[in-house]
Amino acid sequence: MSDNDTPKTEPARARALLSTADMKLLRRALESHARGTEDREELAKINALHHRLGTYVPS
Repeated sequence: MSDNDTPKTEPARARALLSTADMKLLRRALESHARGTEDREELAKINALHHRLGTYVPS
């Protein structure tokens, strides 16, 4: 059996894990949670995550 006998298959195309609607919902949930927290360290993490999500889905 030679190299020419083996079929060449390409990996399946990657699909998005979350839809645009999912990303918007996550952003709204983070906004709501941020309004209720007083922990400055947690708020900084929430803001950073909110910003990263915003880079994928325009507001």
